[in-house]
Amino acid sequence: MKEQWAKEVVQVRVARPTHQLSAIERFYCEGVGLEKIGSFTGHRGYNGMMIGLPNANYHLEFTEHIEGSPCPAPTKDNLLVLYMPNIEAIQRIVQRLEQMGYPEVEPENLYWAEKGVTIEDPDGWRIVLMNTEGI
Repeated sequence: MKEQWAKEVVQVRVARPTHQLSAIERFYCEGVGLEKIGSFTGHRGYNGMMIGLPNANYHLEFTEHIEGSPCPAPTKDNLLVLYMPNIEAIQRIVQRLEQMGYPEVEPENLYWAEKGVTIEDPDGWRIVLMNTEGI
């Protein structure tokens, strides 16, 4: 049975630390093509930014602590999967990221290679551009 409180959720943010905020911004905004929808500096020792997905109710947040935020990616199978039915859009993103120095990598789980492209961001976290409509 679905929990009733789930209907009350109005926004979802996936947050993660980094130690190279400007490189992350370049990767996700210039490379992937997402939009920076907000940022902050000096908030209790943190700087950060929010990067919007197609609907700003779902977005990514990256934070950097003034004393450093070392944060190696936990595994090669921790993924951010973006479902994109337009193969030409995926190809443009892949080409742009390749030119920026972020080539395609082989996924840990080969399922993602069937219809997707896996690329590591500056921190080593992986995104998959999946050429399907999603679930």
